[in-house]
Amino acid sequence: MDKIVIASRESRLAMWQAEHIKARLQTLYPHLSVDILGMTTQGDQILDKTLSKIGGKGLFVKELEVALAEGRADLAVHSIKDVPMVLPEGFALAAICEREDPRDALVSARYADLSELPDGAVVGTSSLRRESQIRARYPRLVVKPLRGNVQTRLRKLDDGEFDAIILAAAGLKRLGLSERIRKELPPSESLPAAGQGALGIEIRADRADLMQLLAPLNHAATHSCVSAERALARELGGSCQVPLGAFATLNEGTLALGGFVASPDGSVMLTANASAPADYADALGRAVAKKLLDDGAGPLIEAVLADPR
Repeated sequence: MDKIVIASRESRLAMWQAEHIKARLQTLYPHLSVDILGMTTQGDQILDKTLSKIGGKGLFVKELEVALAEGRADLAVHSIKDVPMVLPEGFALAAICEREDPRDALVSARYADLSELPDGAVVGTSSLRRESQIRARYPRLVVKPLRGNVQTRLRKLDDGEFDAIILAAAGLKRLGLSERIRKELPPSESLPAAGQGALGIEIRADRADLMQLLAPLNHAATHSCVSAERALARELGGSCQVPLGAFATLNEGTLALGGFVASPDGSVMLTANASAPADYADALGRAVAKKLLDDGAGPLIEAVLADPR
């Protein structure tokens, strides 16, 4: 193999991610020619509706998968949190790369903490997961939907449409915008999405040659954490249509996983956690999901899906 093509969304952040993987591959394989195929997805095109109304984050990956299936690209680089918990038949994740900061970040010109915002202040977020946690902790705040790429969201904040917005810290840091972060929200305040901060490389499942080529990019610790998080979300049928978070840490071979399911208004918040050896990441995710189901997550999820926002 002397040439490969990476499929990527055309946003600045997605292209940064694709260029990052390109650079890593060319360091590993100096003879390899790597091109990037930029594409616009449905998720990028439809900006006047929340993701939960138009089909979820899978809209950011479908066109890239078509390029893989048709042979126009060899691999696709995704933010793992945008990848559906169950991949379409014929596709596989070849590698999960080392995680950047997994936390959510508060961005505001005037306020350094959500607790400082006055009653009625407007907070922007594209995520039901973030919204439910904000509403649970700060019911006096107004949460409004915020779509678009990172630059678009920052511009809306700067234009005064919001008093504060919540973004993924990883995206801001990758784009060199760390100075815009007023506070990195700890998981105890805003539990991240499954896989947040990690990059995944998707290929056709029949490409054993690429699986071997990409193996050095897989980061074992991140893979274990993300596998547990995705197993939890998968067991609950997780998507951006459900306020759901999952976050795992690895310490001396032991995975600790926490998860939650909530109502969009934050009035109901179910939480659970457990730990297990890293080799049992999938089983750990399923176990924490079972705890949530035992506490009533099933009817809560059904109610949320029956009344999409």
